[in-house]
Amino acid sequence: MHEITGFSIPNIGSSGQTERFPVFSAMGRTSKALAVAVALCLSSGTIAAQQEQPKQGIPDAPSASRPFPSAPLPSQVPPDQAPPNQAPPSQEAPPPNQAPPSSSTPAEDPIYAPGVSPEPSSKVTTVPAGSVTAKRGPGSEELYKIVTNVNQVLVPVRVQDDSGRLVNGLLSRDFSVFEDGKKQNLNFFTTDPFALSAAVIFDTGMQDVAVQKVIQTFSALEGAFSQFDEVSLYTYSSSVTKVTDFAAVGRRLTAALDNLKTVTGRNNGPPVVSGPMGPQGPIVNGVPIDAGAPRTINPPKESHVLNDAIVAAAVDLRKRDRARRKVIFIISDGREYGSNASYRDTLKLLLSQGILVYGVAVEGSAIPGYGQLQKLHVPLTGSRLGYSDILPKYANATGGEILAGFSRDAIESTYARTLGDARNLYTLGYLTHATPSSAHREIDVHVARPDLKVTAKEGYYPVGLAR
Repeated sequence: MHEITGFSIPNIGSSGQTERFPVFSAMGRTSKALAVAVALCLSSGTIAAQQEQPKQGIPDAPSASRPFPSAPLPSQVPPDQAPPNQAPPSQEAPPPNQAPPSSSTPAEDPIYAPGVSPEPSSKVTTVPAGSVTAKRGPGSEELYKIVTNVNQVLVPVRVQDDSGRLVNGLLSRDFSVFEDGKKQNLNFFTTDPFALSAAVIFDTGMQDVAVQKVIQTFSALEGAFSQFDEVSLYTYSSSVTKVTDFAAVGRRLTAALDNLKTVTGRNNGPPVVSGPMGPQGPIVNGVPIDAGAPRTINPPKESHVLNDAIVAAAVDLRKRDRARRKVIFIISDGREYGSNASYRDTLKLLLSQGILVYGVAVEGSAIPGYGQLQKLHVPLTGSRLGYSDILPKYANATGGEILAGFSRDAIESTYARTLGDARNLYTLGYLTHATPSSAHREIDVHVARPDLKVTAKEGYYPVGLAR
């Protein structure tokens, strides 16, 4: 018989307690050796299992250099290590009060640990509207570009009754605008007054009696402008002089007008072409004393460059703000001779820039009925041909107005009326697809009431319109 005894093998687990393993061995050398071998195998397996388990120690305190470690994602936890009673990540139920994910809902972005940047995504070819800044780099490419020649045409309109007074209270539906015979759709209509950019042109080549009469009305001229207007001043006779640049009404304009009070006009009379003091020499009983002397009669002609003065003012007005109404206000007898610019070219510049011509006709052109004879359009002839009174022609073509002022009181009352009319006009607007060119386009404005008189510019040139 063999004697069997029991002994214990220490097995230190995670709890630190010792477990006992019953081992039966026979009394004998061979049985004892076999029991010892079995015990050693069991002990080595237990130690290996303990080394495979993760060390569970007390974590270090977080710091700036050692932040909290991020929690592993559900997809990173092995299925065999998932806690009990918990479904796999693909079968996890959504939390309460939250809609389950759908096929159209984008997947939730992964949580990255601090200091770890996500991998760059693929190139995006479309972005939401408004998310791209207006500033483009030098290497950016535009997908497409649409170019259209659409221009806004503004037409100031003056409506008067039989007595010449302005008519207010009309609406946009009371007007019809035709361009080259085709009716236009109005997209702009206002009766609000406009601030003026006014170029005042003073004719110093008139007779001195007329010049001095006008000088006495300068205070009324300055008072006809409002504080919102800007005014420049020009003079002309045989040449054009720019006195002041555009500036608000104030001391600068007052000083310039005061300096013009020393100007004098022409004092010589008409040229002598016959008689004893004529160019042919003394005459006795109708016979020249020196019969052999040549009889050449060439009366001197003094230049009166009204066209050049209008061109100089129009070129400066072209640079002014388009929100203002551009006006050339002329104080002259209307004579024109010797200008480099022709009537055709001057009128084309005025119509292309939308400039209205207003003014006061003095001296001979102020005779009642004289200006009515000059309202017909002049032939488009050369620049060296003189005109007796060209002011009404410019006013009719641009939609402005020329009033006669024979006396001092008449001139002063004319200032307030003409400049007030220029500021308070109906303004109509429409879009035209006319391309910039030198072709003239005719404008015709009608009003619903036949008893009213309508005055507007006769047309325009698209060269002055902005795209």
